[in-house]
Amino acid sequence: MQGTVVTTTNNNVTTITFSHPAHNSMPGHQLKSLTAAINAAGENKDSTIIILQSAGDRTFCAGASFDELAAINNFEEGKKFFMGFANVINACRKNPKLIIGRVQGKAVGGGVGIAAAVDYCLATKYASIKLSELALGIGPFVVGPAVERKTGLSAFSQLAINATEWQTAQWAKDHGLYAEVLESTSELDERLAIFSSQLASMSPDALGELKRIFWAGAENWDTLLESRAEISGRLVLSDFTKSAIAKIKAKS
Repeated sequence: MQGTVVTTTNNNVTTITFSHPAHNSMPGHQLKSLTAAINAAGENKDSTIIILQSAGDRTFCAGASFDELAAINNFEEGKKFFMGFANVINACRKNPKLIIGRVQGKAVGGGVGIAAAVDYCLATKYASIKLSELALGIGPFVVGPAVERKTGLSAFSQLAINATEWQTAQWAKDHGLYAEVLESTSELDERLAIFSSQLASMSPDALGELKRIFWAGAENWDTLLESRAEISGRLVLSDFTKSAIAKIKAKS
């Protein structure tokens, strides 16, 4: 199985790095590993702050694995796959520690959802975003609550409907998804090192209370995201979606 999730802890900062050779796309086993890593980081007594990032240069996360999407043959398999993204988002939501996102490049679909699920997101100017699910006959149902929570309903609606065009990193910042946009990866990493070190020196209790306040009102997301995964799990079986995925795979 391709794809890895690696966790390191230094100076009270835990860094979780996911990677996959297909533009950091997410197969089911990697979503499971990422969920476990986020949960474990939340329980790590040697850590105050969590950084969530991907490997590589210009792609943060290409979203769902097309190989796995193409292989889904029934509703149960479909729901299980999309629950992978639901579980990652809920792991971020429930984590008692603040999670800082490092988005060095493009984010698509589920990748936008991961960026939206962190508490503070740093990005480069190359970190364009797109919710491409509607073009596949599905829709950004699972990631929707996380994206809408950060950007508001209007901006989320624009992303969901305009499924074939990229929005710039500046657009994402203007609409609340990114907190800061840097000129280069080197500037991003320099800023991230300073910022995470500052946060790691602050009161863990105060940081935890902030986290609880930030996520107030999302307590129903266990059931909400499961219901959204059921929608996607049903739609992924449609002839439209099967055809759309086959066309994309034929071009790759």
